[in-house]
Formats: sequence, C-alpha cells, structure tokens
Amino acid sequence: MKRALKIVGVLVAILVVAVVGLLAATFMGRQSITEGAEAGGFRIVKDGVVSVGVIPVSEREIALVDAGNDKDAKAILAELSRRHLGPDAVTAILITHGHPDHTGGVKMFPQAQVISLEAEKPLVEGRAGAKGPMTRLFPVSPTGITVTKTVADGETFMLGPHRVRVFAVPGHTQGSAAYLVDDVLFMGDAADTKSDGTVIGAPWVFSDSQPEDRASLVALDQRLMRDNEPVKVIVFAHSGVLAGGRAPLDAYAASNR
Repeated sequence: MKRALKIVGVLVAILVVAVVGLLAATFMGRQSITEGAEAGGFRIVKDGVVSVGVIPVSEREIALVDAGNDKDAKAILAELSRRHLGPDAVTAILITHGHPDHTGGVKMFPQAQVISLEAEKPLVEGRAGAKGPMTRLFPVSPTGITVTKTVADGETFMLGPHRVRVFAVPGHTQGSAAYLVDDVLFMGDAADTKSDGTVIGAPWVFSDSQPEDRASLVALDQRLMRDNEPVKVIVFAHSGVLAGGRAPLDAYAASNR
C-alpha cells in the first residue's frame, strides 16, 4: 500500500512539474503587464497574470474591458477607490472572451451591463466549454454570470463619449472579440506581445484553434487598414501595451498571410 502511494505521489509530482513547465514555456518572453499603465487616456489594472482596461465613461461611471481573475475583484475595487468610486460605478463590462481569468470579478459589479459577442455567450455563462488542449479539461457548469447585451462583428456603439467598434477574432475561443475604443485596440487573448514588441498569436495550449486565431488577426489587420480605423495603442490581456500604432499588427499580418 505504501509503495502504491509513493508511486502515485511521484506521478502527481511529475504531472505538476510538467504543467508548470508547460505554462512557463508558454508565457516565457512576453512583455510584462505594467500596473497603472495609461493607454489613450484609459488605465490598465493588473490582476495577477491578466490585465483589465478601465474606461472613464463620466465623472461617476466606469466601463471595464474584462473583469480579471479574482472573484473578489480586489485590484479593480482598489482602482475604483482611487477614483473615489464604488462597485456601482461600473456600468458596462466588455468581455473579450469567456475564460474564467477574464470574467472572475463580473459578479462584484451588479449594475454593469455585461457585453459579449453572441457566439461567446454560452461560454461566459457556463453553458458550454472551451476546446483548447488545456481548457477542454475545465468543468462546464453555470457561472452565475448573465450576458445582458450581445454585440455583432463590425457593430459600433457608444460608451458615453467613447466610440466602440467590435471585431470578431475567433480562434482563441469561438466568440473571442477585440474592441477598438476610440483609438485603443483591446485584444484580449487573441494576441500577445513579446518583450521586443513583436506581436504573437494566442497560446496554443489555451486556444481552440491557433490556425483560426492567426487568420483572424490577419483579417483584423486588413479590416482596420481598409476602413482607415485609427489605432494608436494596442492592449493585450496577458502582456504589455504597445504604443506604436497599428504597425506591430501589420508586421504580424505580413508574416502570416
């Protein structure tokens, strides 16, 4: 019995080391998230390994891009406190995709309209699972989150004075979205940036389809160019902020067509 337990313990230890090594290799070389970074007048809040975009809508209203990993939303609440605001000041949350490290704090903001693409709604609400090599192992169960507004690819709407355009970028998840808020492009997990400022695609271990993600990023770049959309800053959920306009995405698209 003791021998069997030792064998099980060794196998578990090997598995843990393998998973940690895989995660380290996946995120190695990425530009780190800078707490409090400014992006076109918006603030980036760091919640562990993920970032949240904070968009002032009015003096007393805030919109978020995603809601972080922490179910208590401590980092977001601290930012609201810095602004002398409470949870009810959050009136909208733009969900880039439904992985739990992007929806963790949603329920802390009961006054917020929760916004996602229609295709992502089942994942956000816990009625469907993701299909990535790692994410398919996550249990499928209701999250208690309700998407109260669905948006469509190409749709434009206003958040106070800010123009928001929605882009479907399937691949990381079926309903992944990027949001162009004024001239700031929030990419979610559809892309990342390396420490040298190079744009890279979504990590395969957490993505439904890397080839589809690559195609989505190339298509996004083409649409931004075709429609002459102003992009001054690109924000990535698991890495830093690039202030070089659309050029880094152009370079990615050129090498992946």
